[in-house]
Formats: sequence, C-alpha cells, structure tokens
Amino acid sequence: LQEDAVKSLVRWYCREAGVRNLQKHIERIYRKVALKLAMGDVADAVVVDEQNLHDFVGKPVFTSDRLHTLTPVGVVMGLAWNSMGGSTLYIESAVADRVRVPDGSKKKRGSSTPVNQGDLDMVPDEEEVSDDNEDGNTAVVEHKDRATGSGLSAGLFCTGQMGDVMKESTLIAYTVAKNLLYEINPSDDFFRNNRIHMHVPEGATPKDGPSAGIAMTTSLLSLALQRQVRPDIAMTGELSLTGRVLPIGGVKEKTIAARRSNVHEILLPIANRKDYEELPDFVREGLTVHYVESFRDVFKLSFGDGKGDWKAEPVVIERPAL
Repeated sequence: LQEDAVKSLVRWYCREAGVRNLQKHIERIYRKVALKLAMGDVADAVVVDEQNLHDFVGKPVFTSDRLHTLTPVGVVMGLAWNSMGGSTLYIESAVADRVRVPDGSKKKRGSSTPVNQGDLDMVPDEEEVSDDNEDGNTAVVEHKDRATGSGLSAGLFCTGQMGDVMKESTLIAYTVAKNLLYEINPSDDFFRNNRIHMHVPEGATPKDGPSAGIAMTTSLLSLALQRQVRPDIAMTGELSLTGRVLPIGGVKEKTIAARRSNVHEILLPIANRKDYEELPDFVREGLTVHYVESFRDVFKLSFGDGKGDWKAEPVVIERPAL
C-alpha cells in the first residue's frame, strides 16, 4: 500500500476526525487483495497506489473544493466549518434583472422635490423574508428599495439553503456594499438599478452562521465594480453594519480547507490572530495570512489599488485520480 494511496484515502475518502473510517478503508483493500490471491487472480505481490486505488475502494466520496481556476466577476471564495472539518464556501452574485429608475422619480416621501443619492439612502428600505419556496428547500431573502416605485424592484434575493443567521448576513452585506460603492463613486446607481441574485452553491446542503459576511460584501462589490477577486485568496469573517470585521470560530478547520484548495493567502479577523498563531507549523505551511479589522482592509487586499498591482493567474484544481 503506497504512501500516495494512503494520502488519497485521507483526502478524498476519509476527511472526518479520527482514523476509524480510514482503518475500515484499508481493511477493505486488504480483504479484496486476499480474495484475489485466494482465487488465483494474482500470483505475486499487489501494489496499491493512487492510480488504482479506486479499483479497491470505489469512486472518491469527495472531489475538489475549488470550482474555478480564475474567479469570475461576482464570485468570492469563503471558508466554512462543517461536520467534516472545514471546506471552501463560494459566494456568487449576478444581475437577475435590470431596473431603470425614471428621471425625477427619486423623491422623498411626501415631497415633490427630487432628492440626491445621499438623501435617498436615508429612506428606510422594505424587506421581505420568505423561509420556504414551493418545495420547502430554498430559503429566499428579498430586500426592496422604496425609491424604485411599483413593478419590478431593485434589490437582493438569495438562494442556497441559508439559515436565519446567514440570511441576516446577506442584508448587512448589501447595506455595507451600497454605502461603500457610494463613497467610491456617488454617481454610480448600480444597486438602485439592478435586482441582484446571490447564491451559495451546493444548494442541497443547509448552511448557517455569520462568518461569510466579508465574502458576501466582496462578492457584491466585485459585481458592482466589474472587477475580479484574486483567485488565490480566501476569506472568513463576520461583518457588522458599520463595516467592522468580527471574530469567527473554526480557524483550524478553515485553514486546512484553504490549504486543501491550493489557496495561498487567507483573510482572518484581527481578533483571531491568537487562534491562528497557535496552529502547528505544518498546518500554516505555505499560507500567508492577512489580519483585517474593517472591510476597507478586505477591499484593498481583494482588489488591490485598482491600478493592476496584481495579475490574475489560473490556480491549479487538484482532483482525485480515476
């Protein structure tokens, strides 16, 4: 049983904590080899390596956590904790509908005088939250601006089996992204003129927790600015309404997930510095960590200074041998 076969067992078949399942898979290999010897199918020693491993234990249970070699506009790699340890969590945003606000329709309630973008942002927005759709599987959150009037509304709706806490994170991310875009370019009406669809892949898997906040906001701004996020970077952190990055849990599991996905740099809340520095060296090997305190730090590290200070290079996607 070659070393590369054992590593493949750990990576593609037995990710859970402990070694009981790994032991079961190794015993399964030995039983199959013993049967082949007893039936005379082989006359000499049997070598099990990465290439023929699937002949003894079947197809891999897990495949690559990375979906893209180059992240498209609106797509960001987050990090999540799950029962198997950690995994990558992609956040995807796309324009679902384009809604043009007629000139002069941006008015204060009870006033016939048009208002500017800054005044309009002070008008409360409507929120609609629906826990289930017709089949009861997909959670949907809608956030509608009053200013667009009747008919199709600009705003945000989300899919991907999100829990209540995660749905709240989408609304916080939407507000922070709108405010930051206004600071960057007050004349940019992207969020007011578009209905945005945010999705978290693997929709059959329930997801919850606040730690995707910075990834959600980055995804929305990537779409609004039409700028790709660096493909070799992953992030995790809860976001407050004022743009502060709050601490999260599962730093070890998320770090392992980042390494498994060939990520070179990760963004962590500054309050989690102690958690990361306590990790063994072999877990941190090959990773550069950036500690962020506010979303402005996340923005600079994700997009650079906007002058081409980083070059998008494809990232290799490692997959199991079949």
